[in-house]
Amino acid sequence: MTATQESPTSTAEAPLASASSAASAAPAAGAAPSASADGSHLWRHFATMGDEKPVRVIESAEGCYLIDSEGNRLLDAIANLFCVNIGYSYGEEIGLVAAEQYAKLPYHSAWSSTHPAANALAAKVAELAPGDLDHVFFTPSGGESVEAAIKIARQYFHLKGENRFKVITRYNAYHGTSLGALSMIGIPAYRASFEPMTPGGLRVRNTRRVGRPENETEEEFTAFLLDDLEQRILQEGPDTIALILMEPVQNHGGMLVPPKGYSAGVRALADRYGILLASDETITGWGRTGEWFASSRFETQPDIITTAKGLSSAYAVIGCAIASEKVFAPFREAGVSFTHGNTFGAHPVQSAVALKNLEIMERLDLNSHVKAKEEDLRSTLAAALEGFGIVRDLRGTGFFYAIEFANTKADGTSLTGEQLAKLYGKETLAKFEDEGVIFRLGTGGGIPVLSVCPPLVADQPEFDHMAAALRAVLPVLQAEFDAL
Repeated sequence: MTATQESPTSTAEAPLASASSAASAAPAAGAAPSASADGSHLWRHFATMGDEKPVRVIESAEGCYLIDSEGNRLLDAIANLFCVNIGYSYGEEIGLVAAEQYAKLPYHSAWSSTHPAANALAAKVAELAPGDLDHVFFTPSGGESVEAAIKIARQYFHLKGENRFKVITRYNAYHGTSLGALSMIGIPAYRASFEPMTPGGLRVRNTRRVGRPENETEEEFTAFLLDDLEQRILQEGPDTIALILMEPVQNHGGMLVPPKGYSAGVRALADRYGILLASDETITGWGRTGEWFASSRFETQPDIITTAKGLSSAYAVIGCAIASEKVFAPFREAGVSFTHGNTFGAHPVQSAVALKNLEIMERLDLNSHVKAKEEDLRSTLAAALEGFGIVRDLRGTGFFYAIEFANTKADGTSLTGEQLAKLYGKETLAKFEDEGVIFRLGTGGGIPVLSVCPPLVADQPEFDHMAAALRAVLPVLQAEFDAL
């Protein structure tokens, strides 16, 4: 199937009535197009701006599909950036809520006073968060939620009279690009251009099993990982470590699901040494794994959750850090404040939009949908991958899967950076787009991973479309690999 052919439609509910005519009015007849309409003035994020090839311009969307300026329909198999959980068919309904809030109160900070939209959203987030995580600090993004969590942990121990400042994360883990968060992440290439880093970032092994001994049991692997974590704690000195920061399922490196007993073991080590535990659910929160938070699915109770993306399904720019009563207690003392904030945290319009998004998710019962369909997604992908030696692993949970490809030749030698880029770069992504599907393909840490994370409203027609694209492209990729 080419990108210009008709594709299956989404199973999402139809949107409600159109927004006001003022909000959707077309430009005046004969109006000249903007001088920057070709995107030449736009400095794109994480983009190689020196590329000469024109960049695709996405003009509209519906269901699980994006539509470009040439009319091509492309299945969004990664929910854009793992965030458009309800798909693209609710802009008009959400737009009505945004317009109403703009008319009533377009902006007010939540510093010395507050407003109803922030109060309502905070109450809803606290209701859905696990355990006693019911103190909500709003931010504009996931990275800024992580930044807030790091500062909360440091100030928490400062208020308790302890000088703890170090943060433990995992190899190849991504937690944001602000300097504090960047200093903690486990991806050296992302840090290299901005060194020196903020002190205190420590890394331990992640849960990737590819390459581990074949006869190693899951219990042995868990014990190995927890010993690695404990030895790092002891080596650094427990009384210097403020925070352990981990995703329940690590995205970068390819949907690394924790082995049995690992999440509980991390919680136990944090408790043993008096360290706060933060669960970065920027991606895994809000239904991605079939629960409001993946921490619940993997039976762990963090002290802090950081999140964004699916909180509004990216219909609004909003995130938050959610803290437990234990973490919040020192900040409740007379005269104490968390000395951190930003202009747009708890923005009224963004808050109203996020609240409407959660209402839609509950109305569609998307958590149940993901749980009911996750095995269908896995089995459809597995059938499409069968017989290709270049495929090393299929892993994930919920609507959060990764396909890991080979990074070594048949003789065991590793592919060079140039070979990895040639095999798993833009040309391969373009082949998938020719089949009408947008995937995400990366080689972070030398590990080639194709991300498969469709909107949570996706169903079997979308699964089949992804599988058809894989069956069309993988023979070409296999031949190119064999020719190395």
